[in-house]
Amino acid sequence: MESKKPEPSVMVASLADLTNHKLKSRAASVSIASNAVLIAFKLTVGILSGSAAIFSEALHSGSDLVAALIAFWSVRRAAEPPDERHQYGHEKVENLSGVIEALLIIAAAGVIIFEGVKKIIDGPELDHVWLGIGVMTISGVVNLIVSKKVLYPVARRTESAALEADAAHLLTDVYTSFGVAGGLLLVEITGWPYLDPIAAIAVAVLIIKTGYELVLQSTRVLLDETLPEAELEEIRRCVREHRGDIISGYHKLRARRAGSRRHVDLHVVVDADLTVTEAHDIAEHIEDDIRACIPNTDVLVHVEPRSPERFEGD
Repeated sequence: MESKKPEPSVMVASLADLTNHKLKSRAASVSIASNAVLIAFKLTVGILSGSAAIFSEALHSGSDLVAALIAFWSVRRAAEPPDERHQYGHEKVENLSGVIEALLIIAAAGVIIFEGVKKIIDGPELDHVWLGIGVMTISGVVNLIVSKKVLYPVARRTESAALEADAAHLLTDVYTSFGVAGGLLLVEITGWPYLDPIAAIAVAVLIIKTGYELVLQSTRVLLDETLPEAELEEIRRCVREHRGDIISGYHKLRARRAGSRRHVDLHVVVDADLTVTEAHDIAEHIEDDIRACIPNTDVLVHVEPRSPERFEGD
């Protein structure tokens, strides 16, 4: 069993990145700080201008702040080692937080739609429009930088579901901020104030779509959906390299994710004349190879003796 360690053929994050919990915490902290500052600006300008869109944006940023706090807590919680009550670890906390953040996005959109409809019925009254345009533009730029330059890169490097949801949350804020700024600009140009609540409702629909997609993405992991086909094929390749050498076949391959961690188990078929120690060494060798191909993976290999009746799989 001196075979060369297999080289991964799919893009897989490094083990150092996948387990870099300090990097994830720092990224979540940046999101918390930026959201707190933007909420104060939006609330102030929303009250001064009377804009339903800006006030709704302040509420949206409030949900962003809550989401950032949840992301910060979840990445720290997910980093905790397994214990007696959670023997598979705490990584799924990140996926759970992703669902919560997505529901917050949808709830914020509901509030925006409610406020927009209310303004249409009551009649909008706007003041300090250019101040509102300036604040919304600055908010959009800040959130775009935090989302695209901080959260998304770290989320992809560490495969963090919580940070990816937080990044998506902020990106919806970018769309809404620029949408509100555009609506206020049209109000200033046309003199028709109803464009303000209409713009608020329009961007709320976009927010609901993003929230729905995030719910689907996070619940797939919570429901133990299998790994992507590219990763499954990479695992099969790692195991097939040993066929005819130390194993005669394998079957019952199962794989799932929890946060950034994978869990893989499979059965391998070996010569029935091997000793327990030899069979155990083969199982450990294959486990090590799979971990080399797919980092941050828990692997369990079950050994079965070869016989004419036994199915040997792939």
